[in-house]
Amino acid sequence: MRVSVIDIGCANLASVIFALERLGAGADIAREPADIARAERLIFPGVGSAAYAAEQLSKRGLAEPLRGSRAPLLGLCLGMQLLFEASEEGDATGLGLLPGRVARLDAGENAPWPHMGWSRVRKTRAGSRLLEGVEDGAFFYFVHGYAAPPGAATIGVAEYGEAFSAAVEDGRRFGCQFHPERSGAAGARVLSNFLNAS
Repeated sequence: MRVSVIDIGCANLASVIFALERLGAGADIAREPADIARAERLIFPGVGSAAYAAEQLSKRGLAEPLRGSRAPLLGLCLGMQLLFEASEEGDATGLGLLPGRVARLDAGENAPWPHMGWSRVRKTRAGSRLLEGVEDGAFFYFVHGYAAPPGAATIGVAEYGEAFSAAVEDGRRFGCQFHPERSGAAGARVLSNFLNAS
């Protein structure tokens, strides 16, 4: 199986590709609309500013092909946030594939911001394909300052000052606020589940 990893200039593609290769999946890079159109499966990683990433999606002509794609799509970290309608980080417009608005994470008075480190993910929906076989309360690695609040698509939540969507699933659209490629065996299981989801 080959997976197309979306490149908009603000992600560590190598770590995602290496994680896929460890699972026996080949990967190519999707940089143009035609790459999205022919993709069998898409992973959308991202780090940095939501406003910049949204601008790059538009500038590179990738937003509309992604909205129209029927291929299974997995957003990672900022890539997951851009699946939603909007983000208050730079007042960015997302892809609108999931309802809701990403907001600044309220870490509380005594915790550093942004959230960086390992946190437990609690499952919130039975029958999730993405979290199948993952222990409830498993630890995953996070690096983020913004997050989507729990909503209809949420399948797992984590807490850092407040509860937020750690994983989402809606049809063929999936997302992880954490970095599965940096989350050991639990992260590898999530990626494997995505590779096998129809």
